[in-house]
Order: sequence, then structure tokens, then C-alpha cells
Amino acid sequence: MGELASAIDALGALAADDLFDCSDGDLLDRTRALTRARNMVDAELARTVRRAECAQASEHDGLKSMRPWLRTHARQSGPAITGLIKAGRVQEHLPAVAAACAAGQITADQVEVLAEICTSTALDEAAAAGVDLPAIEAALVAVAVEAPYRDLQKAVGAYLAALDPDGPEPDPTEGRSLSLVQHPDGAFTGGFTLDAVGGEKLATALESIAAKSRCAGDIRTRAQMLGDALVQLADLHLASGELPVLRTVKPHVGVLVGIEDLLDPADGPGAATTGLGAAISAARARMLACDGNVTRIVIGPDSVPMDYGRTHRVVPPHLRRAVELRDQCCVFTGCEAPAWWCDVHHVLHWADGGETCLENSALLCERHHTKVHHGFWVERDPDGRWHTYRPDGTEIVIGVRLLR
Repeated sequence: MGELASAIDALGALAADDLFDCSDGDLLDRTRALTRARNMVDAELARTVRRAECAQASEHDGLKSMRPWLRTHARQSGPAITGLIKAGRVQEHLPAVAAACAAGQITADQVEVLAEICTSTALDEAAAAGVDLPAIEAALVAVAVEAPYRDLQKAVGAYLAALDPDGPEPDPTEGRSLSLVQHPDGAFTGGFTLDAVGGEKLATALESIAAKSRCAGDIRTRAQMLGDALVQLADLHLASGELPVLRTVKPHVGVLVGIEDLLDPADGPGAATTGLGAAISAARARMLACDGNVTRIVIGPDSVPMDYGRTHRVVPPHLRRAVELRDQCCVFTGCEAPAWWCDVHHVLHWADGGETCLENSALLCERHHTKVHHGFWVERDPDGRWHTYRPDGTEIVIGVRLLR
């Protein structure tokens, strides 16, 4: 452990280096060296975790496997733990990969790709075909060391496809997966794996929504556009009413908010709770209440519901049809999101005394509905033209206004 302690001390000392005194070349050389060091640390960590797993070392701390030990003692995430355990097994089965890992020549991401050649199915097919696995391994390691990550993915994919070219068509659904993790603040992160056709379907659907939602002055990044498109895709299906029923109730987003917070114009962070337990602001709850179903629930002092009122639709269907016929699309200046993407926004919120009527309604897509509940506002003049104003009171105008 003495050498490991010295290595940790050496890495810790790097934080004292003044990077502002480094030239461009020095910074790039440092990056290369640190990348190699990181690869070596990742490889040794995976090797150690593998040995600890086989020795059931986690029992020393009262845990049945390394997975819960890494989650609690090393504070690792689920995907990181899976990657570590997989990398340790790969190094055990592929000596050339293990040597390249120990030398810091390949990354943990590349090891995950190379792991595909030593699955039980791939090994059985290789043995049946008489494949010289060490030669294949050496060739793929050479690609990993010399070529970009994408090239390694292609090389491994080509090898796996060649193992059984005449075999049955694989079931694309077997390899599909999606993981979602809800964090303490209610936000979600996750990842997914799709086959080529499934991925093409999703990419095409998201691209069509992202392209349609672009508007003048849009400064969102590509990732932000696709994130908004994914939420819009969910909105479209939830609004269709054709999703499977969940325990006698159609799937919907539920929010519990106190009447005082609903009526208070302040943001009120953490004032409302979603069906999945996330805390959201009162402002966000008011936005959802613009165009949704509202149920009165009386809560007793022990937080137990004492009385339920009837659920009623804030914007009835006939009013929505009228608003769609009048506005056609999102009325926020520069946006042309179609009517079926939009909520019916109360210009003066019904909780503040605004009427649920055509004159007090406006079509807004989710993105701009959010903006309107965070300082922007829309107004309709007597001749029927909508105007959009920034929080500072200036109007958003498309094109150049000529001075006379």
C-alpha cells in the first residue's frame, strides 16, 4: 500500500500547479499524461474490484457483494458500478486487453466496447467457428490504441456480425433498455440503448419535433432542443388519451398544491408536490393548472384527506376548440408550434380571478408557456394581434422596424 499512497500523494500535489503559466503545448502534453494515468487507475481499480468480488471481500463490512459496497462506501452510481465490474471481468478473460489497460493505452469506455467479444454467446460462437480469439483480440486492441473510439465500435460490431452471418435474425427488443433516475430535487437523468431501427425511429420523431419547435431568436443548444422534443413527445401521447390505463385511471401528471400557494403570485419554491414525489414551485403548479383538471381536496391536521370535491376541466373541450380555431398556433412572438402542441393559457390566471373564456385564453407551447409564467407576458390588442413582452417591458418584434 506504500506505493499506492505515494501515487495518491503525487496526484494530489498536481493541484498546486499553476496552469496559467503553461503554454498550449504544455497543457496538451499534461492532458495526454493525465489521460494515461486515469486509464491506468481505472484498470487497476477494475482489477481490484474483480478480485474483491471473487474473494467476497465485501463480507468484511457486512455486505453481500461489491455492488452495494461500491454504492455506499465508494459512493459510486449504478452505471459506474456496472462498468467497473464488467471491466474487471474483461481483463480477466482478455489478457491483451488487460495489458493495454495496465499500460494506460485504452480507456474504460473502450474496455466496455471490447467486453462484447467475451460474452458467453460470442465465445460460444467463436469456438464453434474455430476463431483464433487471441489474434482477434490483438487486432482489436491495436484498433483501440491507434484509432478513434467510433472505429473500435465499428470493428467490434463487424467481428460480432461475422461470427454468425447466416444465423437467425436477432430480436431487436432484447437489447433495448432505458434507465431513469429521479434525484432529490425531482430532476431525472438516465440513459438508453436502442437497436439501429428503434434508434432511428426515436431520432426521427425527436428531430421532427425539434425542427418544428425552432423559432426566431432560438438560442437553445442541440441537446436542449432534443430534451424539449422528448418532453413534447410525451405530452402529445398523454394528451391523446390513448395510452394504456393505469389502475382504472388514465396516465396523467398529478400535482398537489395548497390553495394559498396557488393564489400567491410568488414563485413559492417547493410549494407543490408531483405524483412521483418531486417538489416543484407554486409558479410551476400554476402553469400546469392553466389547462388541466382540478380537484378540491380538504386535508386534515394529520395530513389525511378529509373531503374530495368533483374534478372539473379548467378549459372545457368546446373552449379549447374555439381558442385553437382563433390562434392556430403558439401566440408567443416568433413561435409557430402547432395548436396540438399547446396548452390553453389563462392570460389572467383563474386563481387570480381570471375568467375561463375565449377573451382570456391564449395558445402557448410548453416552452413559451413556461416563459410566460416566469416574467414574459402576452397581450391581444383589439384588432386581434398578439404581442409578446419581455420581463423588462420591452416588446419582442420580428424583423426590422423602420423609423419614420
